[in-house]
Amino acid sequence: MKELITTLATTPISEVGTGENDFSGNLTTILNAIVGILGLVAVVVIIIGGVTYMTSSGDASKVKKAKDTILYGIIGLIVAALAFAVVNFVISNVLGSN
Repeated sequence: MKELITTLATTPISEVGTGENDFSGNLTTILNAIVGILGLVAVVVIIIGGVTYMTSSGDASKVKKAKDTILYGIIGLIVAALAFAVVNFVISNVLGSN
């Protein structure tokens, strides 16, 4: 925090936010955070499905519901990983950031 305040205090106003890389860097950070949160939600869904499966006591309907929940969580995790890759690829090629 101290470095951030020092950087903001010593940077001239004319140089703040003028670079194109600032925009692409901020956009990448925001989108990666959103995709990371989606991945975390998918992992939580998988855990909930696992707990439901463990506590189903052999009830066929609960086992099917738990397996479906785990399957949907895995699909969500795959979609989040692919979204992460696509977002970073598009931003790096369209906006020219590294």
